[in-house]
Amino acid sequence: MNILGLSFFYHDAAAALLVDGRLVAASEEERFSRVKHDSAYPERAIAFCLAKAGLTAADLDCVVFYEKPFLKFHRLIQTLADYAPRTGLVFRDAMVSWLGEKLWIKPLVREKLGVPEDRILFSEHHLSHAASAFFCSPFAEAAILTVDGVGEWSTATLGRGTARWGDAGENKIDLFSEIRFPHSLGLLYSAFTAFLGFEVNEGEYKVMGMAPYGEPRYVDRVEKLMRLHADGSFEMDLSYFRFPYHRRDTFSPKFTALFGPPRDPRARFVTRRSGPAGEGPPATEGEMNANQHYADIAASVQRATEEILLKMARHLHARTGLKNLCVAGGVALNSVANHRLRRETPFEDIYIQPAAGDAGGALGAALYVEHAALGRPRRFVMDRADWGLAVDPARAADFFRSGGIAHETLENEERLIERVVDWLGKGRVIGWAQGAAEWGPRALGHRSILADPGRAGMKDTVNIKIKYREPFRPFAPSVPVERAADFVAFPDVERLLPPRFMLMVAPVRPEKRAVIPAVTHVDGSCRLQTVSPDVDPLYHRLLTRFGERAGAPVLLNTSFNLRGEPIVNDHENAHRTFSACGMDALVVGPHWVPKPGID
Repeated sequence: MNILGLSFFYHDAAAALLVDGRLVAASEEERFSRVKHDSAYPERAIAFCLAKAGLTAADLDCVVFYEKPFLKFHRLIQTLADYAPRTGLVFRDAMVSWLGEKLWIKPLVREKLGVPEDRILFSEHHLSHAASAFFCSPFAEAAILTVDGVGEWSTATLGRGTARWGDAGENKIDLFSEIRFPHSLGLLYSAFTAFLGFEVNEGEYKVMGMAPYGEPRYVDRVEKLMRLHADGSFEMDLSYFRFPYHRRDTFSPKFTALFGPPRDPRARFVTRRSGPAGEGPPATEGEMNANQHYADIAASVQRATEEILLKMARHLHARTGLKNLCVAGGVALNSVANHRLRRETPFEDIYIQPAAGDAGGALGAALYVEHAALGRPRRFVMDRADWGLAVDPARAADFFRSGGIAHETLENEERLIERVVDWLGKGRVIGWAQGAAEWGPRALGHRSILADPGRAGMKDTVNIKIKYREPFRPFAPSVPVERAADFVAFPDVERLLPPRFMLMVAPVRPEKRAVIPAVTHVDGSCRLQTVSPDVDPLYHRLLTRFGERAGAPVLLNTSFNLRGEPIVNDHENAHRTFSACGMDALVVGPHWVPKPGID
């Protein structure tokens, strides 16, 4: 049974392919198109998945889209009618995009792939999210929490999943409670993202990174925006928002009367706690005071979001009595909240798959058909993230030779590791492309930029001179799973799967903060990645060897991309990115490429 799952036409278009219930390949379209958050029909990602499996479109038993377009269109029309006449421009644009292409998924897929219409199926948005977490988890039974901006009508769901392993039987996901549009925790967070000067669906990470520079002084004001209930459900006061009827503005004048004027997107973010402001003159008192206000707002919406999620999860546990929790949806990428879900709820274990946002809906749609609709047994647990395009050493060598690019091929992996460790120990920054690309928005040692976290200035070096991004942004530490507890105060960290995917922030042990300053955030936390020798033996050996040299088996790990670009996919992307910034050396498979003039 070959099932292709698809998500597209909103953001993070993706394809995922199951063969007999096991994931074979999955990738976001942006990795191939080089358009960040590409929402287009994922033609290149589909071609990659089929090629990796050695299949053609004719071999597909079914293709599943991750949501129901006509139900989503109904929500759009209903909303436009409810807010008329303020929705005139939105109505015009919506009719063009929806009547032009977004409604006609089945004809589009049939035309592109040649698959008969009776093999093209549809899931629901939050059901796809739920399936992407539960059917990838190691659990036979689990509570399920999905939270995002909006699907068709749902913005959050609570449910439970049950499944049989190894033989046929009933596999079921029951989403028994929901919050419906326009009341949305994801859209609330996005409104603050826009208010704080960042791009919606892109800058939410920046809000989370900005929050530790502030204090949650305005939680009471955030709570004024909604009526919150004990079970975590809520109704938003829509007089503070414009997202239901405006193309760009997500918040209203009443919102700015409560929180002040929005932050200028072009402004530097610098406070007394944030360190250097990057290029330009020293920060003034007025600049720091203004930014402190915005940092306090970021801290407040982050805290409010965490508390709502905790209420939802506690209610879910009380209703189901289950010990395991699966979380999905874009809000599941809030790694600070995820750690609190593990630490402050009765759930004993938690699972979040690495592409928890809309890209993961492609996988969830395929899994739902495989297990719930067809009743086929489960055979798969996602305990790793390398499902994308693999580095091709031979093609990379041809590329370097044909371009006259000086390089050395180190076929002996121990020699390669020694070279990398030696350069990292000298304070050099390395671009590292190995194996198959990661599924999801985090680089986990396959498409990473690596540096020594023991150098306090390395954070600013990588942010400003290499990534070309805001200096306040934090970096993650990669650490061998068996050594993680030495560096973070996180019970059972070695047992949990989400830390493998960089999906939980935890406190760095006080005595280790001076040891790894470049990956310790201003509040003493880090978004760690645990590395298993079974899943990623090469990266694990690199960390271990670096620890033998430097004293701590930890590396600063950030995604291999520049600001505004997708993570690199192949050797050409990697070399182009390497050449455009201040990295010192590039490693693609066994190939070592130093910057000219550096030895």
